[in-house]
This record gives sequence, structure tokens and C-alpha cells, in this order.
Amino acid sequence: MTRPLTAAQRRLIEAADPGTGRLKGTEAQLTALVKRGLAFRHPRPPHDHFLTPAGHRAREARNEPPRQTEVEAPASSTGVFAARAGGEPVPPAAEGPARTREVGSAWQGMLELRRMTNPDASTERPCAWERTHLVQAAALALEAAGHRPAGADGEDGYRVRDTPQPDAVAVYAPDAAVLRACAETLEGAGWQAGEYTEPRTRRRYVLASPRRV
Repeated sequence: MTRPLTAAQRRLIEAADPGTGRLKGTEAQLTALVKRGLAFRHPRPPHDHFLTPAGHRAREARNEPPRQTEVEAPASSTGVFAARAGGEPVPPAAEGPARTREVGSAWQGMLELRRMTNPDASTERPCAWERTHLVQAAALALEAAGHRPAGADGEDGYRVRDTPQPDAVAVYAPDAAVLRACAETLEGAGWQAGEYTEPRTRRRYVLASPRRV
């Protein structure tokens, strides 16, 4: 179980700059937030620390009604918000409007992460984190755009899967129209996406990779 934030960590997160997520604190405090996936250290001098998407969500949760703050959103092993890749055996803790809010908050946090870590501050193409978490990044772009992920019981929806290629994911959908819509969403989110056919199964899929320029 994830340890709750200390009072000092909560104060640090709440005091972050509302626009940029920039944090101020001791080196030990900031390092502790980095280890929990709530902050990252900017690679360029002066190496300031900023909230990650999970950190932004933690701060926003403090302003929601108590019932909502008690709900833990799904997270990956790194502590970063986990979008639905489709076909998960366990549904997310929050569903309906609560899930929509979580996804929207995570997407806004991702755009901020792009702005802070892309060399030209661009929010229109994926950042380094997304290129090392391809499935989660593509799934977040799709879920944030309102596409429905596939359920564990075979419910129709998209599925994002790893591929043998180190910089690409495959997206499957129940029909051609949904597949095309997924490709358009990913292209709008800064990915290169094209439709292909599997040689053996003849199943259509989208192969997508993050744009670098």
C-alpha cells in the first residue's frame, strides 16, 4: 500500500506554483517527492523540481470533497497515473464522472510535463517520459480524448499493446471507423500513426510512435 503523504510533503505540494508546478523545499524533501513519482528534477540548470502528473493530481485532490480524496486512482509501478490500455482484468477504482476528472487532470499534467521537459517547451509532441512509457502515454491520449477502452469481458473498445519495435505501440479497435478515429487522435497528440494489416490474422491495427520533431 502506498504510504500517505506527510504533513510537510502535503504543504510542499500545495505551495507549488499553480502555473508551472515548480516546487521549493530542501533537497531531502524534494528527493523524497521524486522517489514517490510526485516530482521530477529538471535536466537543465538550475535543476529546479516540478510536479509530475501524479503530483498535480495529489494537489488537486486536496481541494475535492473528502469522499473523493479517499479514492486512490490507479497507478503504474512508478507511481504515475495509469491510463486504461484496454482489457484490464480489474477496472479502475474511479469510474464515470470521477474517472473523467482524473483522466482530464492527468492529461493536463502531461501537457505541463511536455512544456517543462521538451527543449523548445512544445506541448504538441511527446516528451521523454512518454517515449519510455509508450503504452501508458498512448492510452492516456486516447482515454483523454473520450475513446472507450476495451473491458476485460470482451467489451468493444480500443486496446494499446507493446510491439517488437522499441519506439512504437499497436492499437486495436473493434471496427475500421473506431480504429481510424484512434489514429487521428494520436496524430493530434503528437504521434505518427499509420494503419497496417497483420499478415497472418489479417487484423487491422494502428502502429504509432511519438514524433520527435
